[in-house]
Amino acid sequence: MEVSRLPLAPSQKAKLISAGYTIMSFHLFCLNSSYHCTDLNISDTEALEILKLASQSCRVDRLDGSHAIVNGAQTAWDMLHEEEFITRITTSSADLDNILGGGICCKEVTEIGGVPGIGKTQLGIQLAVNVQIPADRGGLEGKAIYIDTEGSFMVERASQIAEACIEDVLKNYVFQRKEYQACQDEMQPKTFLANIFYFRICSYTEQIALINYLDTFIAQHKDVGIAVHAMFVKVVILDSVTFHFRQDFDDLALRTRVLSGMALKLMKLAKKFSLAVVLLNQVTTKFVEGSFQLTLALGDSWSHSCTNRVILYWNGNERYAYIDKSPSLRSASTPYSVTVKGIRDAASHCKRIRMM
Repeated sequence: MEVSRLPLAPSQKAKLISAGYTIMSFHLFCLNSSYHCTDLNISDTEALEILKLASQSCRVDRLDGSHAIVNGAQTAWDMLHEEEFITRITTSSADLDNILGGGICCKEVTEIGGVPGIGKTQLGIQLAVNVQIPADRGGLEGKAIYIDTEGSFMVERASQIAEACIEDVLKNYVFQRKEYQACQDEMQPKTFLANIFYFRICSYTEQIALINYLDTFIAQHKDVGIAVHAMFVKVVILDSVTFHFRQDFDDLALRTRVLSGMALKLMKLAKKFSLAVVLLNQVTTKFVEGSFQLTLALGDSWSHSCTNRVILYWNGNERYAYIDKSPSLRSASTPYSVTVKGIRDAASHCKRIRMM
């Protein structure tokens, strides 16, 4: 049984996972509470409570057999049919949407990495705004969760991008006069900002605790009742997934296990709620064939934790995006711009090259 499914407080789950306990096993129960006090930095009473709840949950699993069989099998034909209805979030750059197959895909985890100043946070804010475009205007009419680990989110910038998004929607669709006025009244920057749930994370334990809590949070924060269309969370943006794990972890093997558990949780969220998970990543240097090269942080094992990987890089004075990994998209690159209005197509088109 996964630790994330135990009836514990998010902070207790985070302490267990950060200590390497991602799945309940005999190893957890064979150690006394005093060991867990030291290992998890908790009181003896709290350790006894964790062991008791874990033991009860695992015993119930064994008695009723509810977790002995993997449910949810479906045919490949059903999967193909479902893919026809998968939705995507536009990036506001037609060229970038084109190489992404129409935009950032829901039900998948997409990693976007690059050097400082390349526009990762700008793209994250753009997606948090664009996911709210009304369904009858080509959008998903959803909400966004923005998890900020670096303090780089700027609400003024989000408002600026929202204003530009509204301007584009009103400009690109043909309205009757009454419809235009109704849409203009409905689409206001303050409405867009109210649909972005912002979390400021200051440690890797907070990051783990929040990701464990997202399942409950997403289920609770949806509009129901008199609304014609319920608004669900349709994108989770983590900016960045890297920061605290590069600062606070010395045990690389433990870091790998913790990150793998976190990635698995995010993949399940994407599938369960049909939402897009976007992980922004930093870069580091890697020694390859006698020279140092730039590569995305967290090592080779982390590269398997996402469905799609997009690398942002400079080509001269122009920004480029490159599809580095995807099971459904071909490798391709395209220029893009970061403007006052947000992410847009590049003003000029250079020869497209691959950085890595």
